[in-house]
Amino acid sequence: MPDLLIELFSEEIPARMQGKAAEDLNKLVTNAMVGAGLTYAGAAAFSTPRRLTLALEGVLAESPTVREERKGPKVGAPEKAIEGFLRGAGLTMDQLEERDTPKGAVYFATIEKPGRPAAAIIAEALEGAIRNFPWPKSMRWGAGSLRWVRPLHSILCILTNEAGEAEVVDLDIDGITSGNTTEGHRFMGEGRFAVTSFEDYSLKLKRNHVVLDPVERAEAIWQDATNQAFASGLEVVEDKGLLKEVAGLVEWPVVLMGAIDEEFLELPPEVLQTSMKEHQKFFSVKNPKTGRIEKFITVANRETKDQGATILAGNQKVLSARLADAKFFWTNDLRVAKSGMETWTDQLSNVTFHNKLGTQAARIDRIAALAREIAPVLGVDADLAEQAAKVAKADLSSEMVYEFPELQGLMGRYYAEAAGLPAEVAATCEEHYSPLGPSDDVPTAPVSATVALADKIDTLTGFWAIDEKPTGSKDPFALRRAALGVIRLVLENGVRWKLDRFFDAQVLGYRLEQIKDVASEQDVYTLESTLREIAKFGVFGAALNSVAEHIAKSDQHPFEPDLSEGAEIDLTSKFVQERSADLLSFFHDRLKVYLKDEGLRHDVIDACLSMPGNDDLTLLVKRARALGAFLKTDDGENLLQGYKRANNILTQAEAKDGVEYSFGADVKFAESDEEKALFAALDQAEAAITPAMQSEDFEAAMGAMAALRAPIDAFFEGVQVNSDNDVVRRNRLNLLSRIRQICGGVADLTRVEG
Repeated sequence: MPDLLIELFSEEIPARMQGKAAEDLNKLVTNAMVGAGLTYAGAAAFSTPRRLTLALEGVLAESPTVREERKGPKVGAPEKAIEGFLRGAGLTMDQLEERDTPKGAVYFATIEKPGRPAAAIIAEALEGAIRNFPWPKSMRWGAGSLRWVRPLHSILCILTNEAGEAEVVDLDIDGITSGNTTEGHRFMGEGRFAVTSFEDYSLKLKRNHVVLDPVERAEAIWQDATNQAFASGLEVVEDKGLLKEVAGLVEWPVVLMGAIDEEFLELPPEVLQTSMKEHQKFFSVKNPKTGRIEKFITVANRETKDQGATILAGNQKVLSARLADAKFFWTNDLRVAKSGMETWTDQLSNVTFHNKLGTQAARIDRIAALAREIAPVLGVDADLAEQAAKVAKADLSSEMVYEFPELQGLMGRYYAEAAGLPAEVAATCEEHYSPLGPSDDVPTAPVSATVALADKIDTLTGFWAIDEKPTGSKDPFALRRAALGVIRLVLENGVRWKLDRFFDAQVLGYRLEQIKDVASEQDVYTLESTLREIAKFGVFGAALNSVAEHIAKSDQHPFEPDLSEGAEIDLTSKFVQERSADLLSFFHDRLKVYLKDEGLRHDVIDACLSMPGNDDLTLLVKRARALGAFLKTDDGENLLQGYKRANNILTQAEAKDGVEYSFGADVKFAESDEEKALFAALDQAEAAITPAMQSEDFEAAMGAMAALRAPIDAFFEGVQVNSDNDVVRRNRLNLLSRIRQICGGVADLTRVEG
């Protein structure tokens, strides 16, 4: 079986596109080959800045002959139907075969597709891949119509048989003809050369200063960089993303280490690292004893007679200019911070957060107010939480963050420290954005956690208030990530609170902003008062009624309210309750995704969501984990079956009789020992479960439920519920109701599958 080698040689391909382009070449060519019946044993794709390479082993010499049988119309069918069948099969009438079937005589056609040589199939597959290549961006050049990421210079495409003989697969795309030659390094190569196989190709490339495998280039860069740093008593700051990018910028990596001018060494290490990475693609080299960034690693694409001295000198000159800018930003920002970070916060009043949600400054005010409300829940001083929230985003106006947006938060910490603000406030500036992803750390400092929660809840309630929710896979404002951040902050900090209260208050606040220009003075006054009531008591409906009554009785109110005409109040009440409930449902969906990773089934979570207090996420998860662990035991699984059997019998009887069997079970009507034993077991379980649930000891409650397994099993084995005696039957149905009531007080087991 021959082997196939393909190389598409061009001008430099952007590093960020190379890896996917190699995968796309592999997929497009092999899919087309296999679709045409030409299979292979193995495939490998490679990329360098100037070439995409695909190597296939064990390609069939030709595709196999294929015989296909097609069933046609009935004998005697209309002539047009038969002609259409013949056209589709590519046959004539005399090539059809008549066969008897249960539905009568039917025409059958046997179509034979002869095999094709590998070269012909490969040529078609490669041309299709080149002409339809999915580059994120592409260009045309010269007079041709071909589009490629950069001008395509040559196509290498050969089939090598077991004797080592290479056959060129003929191909012509807009004047670019395939061949068996390529070229090496742009500066150090020796011109074009012919190859006969993949082994010959990769060996000659290396002789011409090209390392074909990007993984090999990356490993060589990292090993040489760490060795040079170690020799100087330093260490390279690891950055896998930068390493992958730099490996895509060079075909022959030459690692050089240079020094940073002394005047820039006092800049924050993150500033040095970011500036060098973003502008120069340099690796940072730090002193492990001091943590200072003192040197840099650059990777050249060629060897020089002066061992890279000229390259380093040029890089150091450019780097000094870049770092001079960074130092200028740093100095100016420090001066502003020391005079008061409020200057930056005021400037954010000119920055729009969202056209329906106001400016960044208005958002900061909302977050600060919400942080005050959340602070007592986390045991934080409300004034300190508000202070932290007020300056947490101030650095967005700083020159450094304008230049390097990825440093937001981090620079805020430096500036808050320079301004002499409390350590908790400075830490909050950096930490309140977290967690940004599933692997990101969750803030545990109380003030940081408080502001982080306020930030994310304000974002979520705001977008829910304007009906800008995630749809399908689209989530432009990262609301799913924000909800997951709230969930992790609550669970990992053990926060006990009712989310509904804060959702109601925030959505009502947004609603007030929406209606202020159109609602009556009375309605606005009522809703603002409701907002204050929610902050105190946390129940939307009760707060609304309380304020309405207060207004009706108040002599201080400047007008006579007519609540019966308060249409805007009724609409707002409905608006807030619907949006708040929908947002809580969104949180529950995110919680299911989060808990799925730790093995908690969605139906177990649903069983707990049906219980009171489902907006207390810590309580909800505690209950779900206990129930999940219980259902994994034999007692839990068997008790679930017993519960479902009791519930099914009871539901059917209630539907048939038109009554609810929910009370009145009396042991004096028990006739069997199993029945009496179940009465006793239920009394004992209820006595244990009730206090356990009150103290939120779900493990103890589950343990008490487990004790019901044996008596319930014995009851169903030894007792017929639907007795001929109506009194006994009703008593037994009420006994089953006790099973449903006691077990249902722990979780809604009807929602558990199985």
